[in-house]
Amino acid sequence: MRQTLFTGLLGLGLLCVPALVAGSVPASAQTPAKPAAPAVTADPERLAAAREVVAAAQGDRAAVLAAMKAPMVGVMQQMGITEPNKAQVMVDEVVLPTLSEHYDDLLAVQALSFASVLSKEDLKAVAGFYATPAGKNLVKAQPQLSQAMLTGMQQWMGTLMPQLKEKVEKAAAAHGWSNEVKRH
Repeated sequence: MRQTLFTGLLGLGLLCVPALVAGSVPASAQTPAKPAAPAVTADPERLAAAREVVAAAQGDRAAVLAAMKAPMVGVMQQMGITEPNKAQVMVDEVVLPTLSEHYDDLLAVQALSFASVLSKEDLKAVAGFYATPAGKNLVKAQPQLSQAMLTGMQQWMGTLMPQLKEKVEKAAAAHGWSNEVKRH
């Protein structure tokens, strides 16, 4: 769960970077959006069990947010605040307070997602796992696991980029799009 929260928020931030760097922010990102109405509802007991799983899996909120500081500094730098100390100020003064302010909304969405996929019995079993020493250790280890997995995925993608670039160029040429794929 923590990994999903961490990498999800990081990924969301990274997805916004190209538009922000290019200076074109989508209209939806320019105005505050109202939270989307849940597409799925769950019976109260099932939703309560899902909330228990999310609460147990999230661990310490402050630790989750603290684990996001360094990656978010990187996001700020990609957005154009290149000096690390200034990027850190933006993270400390803007990003983390905003994420913290809306954190419960994210947890509610996650609980609804869990409740829409897993049965009440499965949710109770998962919550039971998180109450065990192994479950508690997993929650404590999630920031390190998330960082290691993110680093590993970046390295993995880095090794595939030359192959992907070559295949994309060939496929584009086969479609007659060779002028649209720039060779660097």
